[in-house]
Amino acid sequence: MFETIGNVWMWSGFALFVVVALAIDLVVLDKKAGQKVTVKEALGWSILWICLSFAFAALLWVYLDGAFTRELANLKTTEFLTGYLIEKSLSVDNIFVFLMIFTFFAVPAEQQRRALVIGVIGAIVLRVIMILIGAWLVAKFHWILYVFGAFLLATGVKMLIFADSKPDLDQNPLLKFIRKHVKLTDDFHGEQFSIIKNGTRYFTPMFVVVLMIGVTDIVFAVDSIPAIFAITEDPFIVMTSNIFAILGLRALYFLLADLANRFHLLSYGLALVLVFVGTKMLIVDWFKIPVFVSLGVVGGILTIAIIASWLTRPGEENAG
Repeated sequence: MFETIGNVWMWSGFALFVVVALAIDLVVLDKKAGQKVTVKEALGWSILWICLSFAFAALLWVYLDGAFTRELANLKTTEFLTGYLIEKSLSVDNIFVFLMIFTFFAVPAEQQRRALVIGVIGAIVLRVIMILIGAWLVAKFHWILYVFGAFLLATGVKMLIFADSKPDLDQNPLLKFIRKHVKLTDDFHGEQFSIIKNGTRYFTPMFVVVLMIGVTDIVFAVDSIPAIFAITEDPFIVMTSNIFAILGLRALYFLLADLANRFHLLSYGLALVLVFVGTKMLIVDWFKIPVFVSLGVVGGILTIAIIASWLTRPGEENAG
């Protein structure tokens, strides 16, 4: 059985909140169809989503402090905040990959809207499925934590080694397969995925973009789910921290799209975070790192990476 603080009312209330939040996000950011979301609008909504996450953490603490003990309230709230910080950071990396895909296919800014909608919904659905599978595996086979830890450690080391490497989408196996087996149009046709031309169905570049984003969602879900299980095995904390990190992903994309080059060292920070949580998982049966220490380490690594990015220009760190 899973050990969790979540009861049926907490799960139901959170599910209802997610549905309402997504509806509001879609309606507000889609109210000016065909127009680019401004940085001011994106900043406002990004701040709102972050504030809602902290408000949830505060409500969680108040509830647990009253219904159980202050020690449990402090523990679970810290677990949520640490998991949220890790998953939010990984979602930023996800955004940069979205930007790379949009740039490669020259997707007009006003047509990125639909692809991002599908990307966000896909990310949520995939994480729900993988969290449920992950929670079952951890409850059934404790040793799976070592597999998760080794995977995260290897991923972090790989990211450190290849942090400066830029993926070549032209060599992407999925893109090669699509180009070889699917009839594609040369131009976008609004937000349509396909058109009928001379009695034959042709798929548009938008179809390829959405497919690539879907694959990206899968890759990042595989990376992020083991990371949160290094912090907590409580399915409710795992689920809420993940979903809160993804909510507002579209607004964050429009905010960071023009600033991607200013965060050129963030990939190193994310790599170190993965190395840390992977190591934490591997030594859990011999030495358990307190959750508040994990929060401090993760927050410190990311803060240093962000500050260093702002203080240096791309390439300066390698200059002799």
